[in-house]
Amino acid sequence: MKIICIGRNYREHIREFDGGEPDERPVFFMKPDTALLRNNDTFWIPPFSREVHYETELVVKINRTGKCIAERFAHRYYDEVTLGIDFTARDLQRAAIAQGHPWEIGKAFDRSAAIAPRWLGLAALGRPVGELRFGMALNGEPRQEGYTGDMLFSVDRIIAYVSQFVTLRMGDLVYTGTPAGVGPVAPGDRLTAWLEGEQLLDFDIR
Repeated sequence: MKIICIGRNYREHIREFDGGEPDERPVFFMKPDTALLRNNDTFWIPPFSREVHYETELVVKINRTGKCIAERFAHRYYDEVTLGIDFTARDLQRAAIAQGHPWEIGKAFDRSAAIAPRWLGLAALGRPVGELRFGMALNGEPRQEGYTGDMLFSVDRIIAYVSQFVTLRMGDLVYTGTPAGVGPVAPGDRLTAWLEGEQLLDFDIR
């Protein structure tokens, strides 16, 4: 099982992150399966970072094996979605970017990919994957609101692009990028998040 993460997929997040121009192609990186944080378990801030940020994302689960998938067929490779948090050691990520190094040191650490314990079928939601709304609150205060129609690269485009380089297999997870509003977490915080009115994430930060 692979965790495939898409970066820089919402224009307003790009502006808050580095103010640069949107990319011509999806930017992706991976996390190992040891990064998963399941069942709304507590997230423990790692001792090697002083600035860990939350990034709330729609997550798509791949339901069959595919390679070099045409965009027009990409919708056949998923039928369930949920929410996840891409926890990022921002201080380590900034240092890696400044040195021209890969991002994994700030992205792929253990338990850095929270995943909701429940999946929602797109058929039951009654909406296409490109018309979903989600949000996140920290200590009850709304911090992020996302609409998948604002993605620079749609889910189908992401699947088609990534599958040119990496074979997708059943159970792989695709974190599709975060909207604006990312920020730090601190011990004692509580994070909640919802998708189409359904609360899916609710866990503590320590």
